[in-house]
Amino acid sequence: MNALPHSPACERNREPILACIAPGLAGATRVVEIGSGTGQHAAWFAPRLAHLVWLATDLPANHAGIRSWIEASAAGNIEGPLALDTLADEWPDLGRVDAAYSANTAHIMPEPAVVAMFEGLGERLPSGAPFFLYGPFMEQGRHTSESNAAFDADLRARGNGMGVRDLAWLLQVAALAGFELAHVEPMPANNRVLVWRRT
Repeated sequence: MNALPHSPACERNREPILACIAPGLAGATRVVEIGSGTGQHAAWFAPRLAHLVWLATDLPANHAGIRSWIEASAAGNIEGPLALDTLADEWPDLGRVDAAYSANTAHIMPEPAVVAMFEGLGERLPSGAPFFLYGPFMEQGRHTSESNAAFDADLRARGNGMGVRDLAWLLQVAALAGFELAHVEPMPANNRVLVWRRT
């Protein structure tokens, strides 16, 4: 396992995230993950959600690591990774998906890419489908912790349009794409899972 790309945060947050998303995925058959990163979440969640297919996607540069994790998991219900850039004119054919998940992407993507993520999922998910978005978020223009404020400052200093997103802005973006916020679930380390529903 040492040769696999590894994110300590993925290992720390996987159990509380799974506890949050599993009930909402009980009726799902095919989940698309936007930005699978190292592939750790796909490899860990899929065997524990054996009733559904987990579809991994990311930029091509991350595919080798994702494939390594998928192979190491030996899970038979993971597909991909597919090459997906939310800002691309054409998304790959995801097949029929009835749920979506994305972790630690909204603050890494520039704002137009976040908008495109919601728009793309809004065009593909059926009415009532859940979209779970995990990460740090601001609320009413304020950070929920000093550590999140420092993290946000570091992201913005790097440029490339990164930064912790405000929930009020996400609500506007989501509404235009056909989503409403069903629930906000607090997570460890001052993170949240935003549970959206396709209207």
